[in-house]
Amino acid sequence: MNDQQILALFSATYADARAKFLQAAARRGLAVQSHVLGLAGAQGEVLATDVVLDGPADASKMLVTISGVHGVEGFCGSAIQAGMLALGDDGNGVDIGDGERPSQDVAVLHVHAVNPYGFSHLRRATQENIDLNRNFVDFSKPLPLNAGYGEIHDLLLPGEWPPQPATEALLHAYRERHGARGLQRAISLGQHAFADGLHYGGVAPAWSNLVFRDILRSHAGQVRELASIDIHTGLGPYGIGERIFASFDEDPAVLAIGTRWWGPLTSVTAGTSTSIPLTGPIQTALTEECAQARHVGICLEYGTRPAEQVTAALRAEHWLHRHGATNPADAARAAGIRAQLKDAFYPEADDWKLAVWAQGAQACLQALRGLAEGTARAPAPAMAA
Repeated sequence: MNDQQILALFSATYADARAKFLQAAARRGLAVQSHVLGLAGAQGEVLATDVVLDGPADASKMLVTISGVHGVEGFCGSAIQAGMLALGDDGNGVDIGDGERPSQDVAVLHVHAVNPYGFSHLRRATQENIDLNRNFVDFSKPLPLNAGYGEIHDLLLPGEWPPQPATEALLHAYRERHGARGLQRAISLGQHAFADGLHYGGVAPAWSNLVFRDILRSHAGQVRELASIDIHTGLGPYGIGERIFASFDEDPAVLAIGTRWWGPLTSVTAGTSTSIPLTGPIQTALTEECAQARHVGICLEYGTRPAEQVTAALRAEHWLHRHGATNPADAARAAGIRAQLKDAFYPEADDWKLAVWAQGAQACLQALRGLAEGTARAPAPAMAA
């Protein structure tokens, strides 16, 4: 694809992004399974998580691409998914290099807009104000605790915006005591105590959690070798897609496979990633619902704006959600806050978009080549009885 074709993959709204994804599937003659959320979008449009299977339904090897776990971050992943479908427009499937096509035992499952509400309404959270990547926990057990967040909740989201200097001074003092990583952990780890707060994990599975699990049960029950690419934005240097190892299997062979496919990978547990360990990430569902498969996955995390700018935008938008617009004069400020959040996770710049596509397509093709070559050097576990 040339630059103009690549840029055309990107969209300004969820409605436009969904239309492009559906059109890309239609051009390929691929069926779409739509899980409709019974709420209206920002433009009154239908909200749905859409699923396209590109390849045989009985394939034992599968790549799952995931967009929009954090709604407003979905623009990036949606473009990559639409582009991957477009690469197979000749009807022979995606060219994975040197004219080679995936075998009849390899499929791609595109899960588009896991959090359609946040995607459309320019929120990172779901309609329940849940951070979906903190919601995949076992709700039958005591919920994870994040005492640090409780100390700074009212500082992060004070009664008035922008925050007063005294409020910011107290937040800075917390950082001085606990370090930059300590503050990041307190804010971002996940919390289940403040339903109107940042990175709220909820007290029950979110709609998107249940839908994603259903999708995996419907399409991946037979898979023996599972690859995943979960696409995010907001952390790291501008336009750089950090490849974060996202498999829970502690077998060193799994990391070796991931490194062979994608090159050097960072790790949240080893402290080499811009991200930190999270409570209840979506990869939990891949492990639990596809227990019969070996899972080799990454989060592809694209940098956007400086970390301080991203955090400020996220705080402002959550403040708006928490306190709302109290009079008509607030409408302009509310629109500005939403625009600021969108820019923090989706820069409207051609150089950023071209870099996103190049790295995203490369990661997908690398995974497909790895699956096609097989992982005989690290055999899959036996099927569950």
